[in-house]
Amino acid sequence: MEAELGEKIKRLRISRNLDQKTVADRSGISVRALRNLECGNGSSLHTLVVVLRTLGREKWFDTIAPVATIDPLMLTREAKPRQRASKPRKPKSIA
Repeated sequence: MEAELGEKIKRLRISRNLDQKTVADRSGISVRALRNLECGNGSSLHTLVVVLRTLGREKWFDTIAPVATIDPLMLTREAKPRQRASKPRKPKSIA
């Protein structure tokens, strides 16, 4: 998955007619960090964010989060917003 994402970023960079050095300089990262991102070799989230901003694709992150839906319980006065996710339930063992 990382390699596929890196390849898409590389194609986007090339379609914008930008070389690695230019994107790295504009992003404030090293060429090696950009190369690692494009190859899928363990890059940081920071690197991904600054490169996508440089390439004008920061709106992509909006597609990751689920679409907000209306929770009927939140419409009541007593409802409080959730503070954390619940743990997954363990399957019942058959004895």
